[in-house]
Amino acid sequence: MADELTILWLQSAGCGGCSISLLNAEAPDLHVALQSAGARFLWHPSLNMESGAEVLEIFQGCLTGETRLDVLCVEGSILRGPHDSGKFHILSGSGKPMMHWVEQLARVARYTLAIGNCTAFGGINLSQGNPTGVCGLQYERDQPGGLLSSDYRSRAGLPVINISGCPPHPNWVTETLILLSLGELGAEQLDALGRPRHYSDHLVHHGCPRNEYYEFKASAEKYSELGCLMENMGCKGTQAHADCNMRLWNGEGSCARGGFGCIGCTEPGFEDPGHPFMQTPKLAGIPIGLPTDMPKAWFVALASLSKSATPKRVRENAHSDHVILPPMVKKARIK
Repeated sequence: MADELTILWLQSAGCGGCSISLLNAEAPDLHVALQSAGARFLWHPSLNMESGAEVLEIFQGCLTGETRLDVLCVEGSILRGPHDSGKFHILSGSGKPMMHWVEQLARVARYTLAIGNCTAFGGINLSQGNPTGVCGLQYERDQPGGLLSSDYRSRAGLPVINISGCPPHPNWVTETLILLSLGELGAEQLDALGRPRHYSDHLVHHGCPRNEYYEFKASAEKYSELGCLMENMGCKGTQAHADCNMRLWNGEGSCARGGFGCIGCTEPGFEDPGHPFMQTPKLAGIPIGLPTDMPKAWFVALASLSKSATPKRVRENAHSDHVILPPMVKKARIK
């Protein structure tokens, strides 16, 4: 097809979890999604047969313009060390650091996508002093820069599209590709950190099955309890931009539904919160990390009022691992 969307997928310093997540795409699955987008992989390290010199030939074809490169997808942090040489990660058989290949291919790509938090913001590899000199494509944590300059724009005039997450939901990737193929993803569809707004305009808190407990500040005090995980168990769902509890993983799950608090893996700097992931830092008994758009005084006032009005059912269920008091059955019709 002359108008097909061509995709080149590179893996830098990471665990490969973003690719594994992509392969778990459902409704549609990856192959149907690519077909819907009129897209194909020029090369993906886990999905294509080419290796060695064949891969380098694909890269050179993109650089010379012989092969059209529509979408450059990069997975994993960019290794700049030691001393900005990039020699911690040499692309096998080429003698050149991966970061140089990424820089060159990004210049000719119509769109450049950072797949996962590592490529978007530096991710886990940036933790604990950053000994390998990693960064994201256009950010280092929340600071513009990264491997590509803050003023980098792809051939289509867009900055790096940051599909962050550790890993990102597979449909965040496939939907972005479909939108690109339709020409319907412009700068106005990206948030302030370059994330596609079709998922980043939501908070993980939206759709959380524990929201009733949150509303009444009926909080869990240990894992296995049904209560809200924000106050004591480190949940950042009211601060993290993603639709995890609306667009469920594998059709039925999310971190909160599995009993674990959101660690904010779509956000820059999530890897170093300054405290254990499963603890909520507090000041004078009040969680430091409050909902992004709520003044602290309002939260304190509402929390006090909510706790005083907590129904017995909600209060007791919050500290149980199963529902012990179901909602009351009304004999009269619901009005």
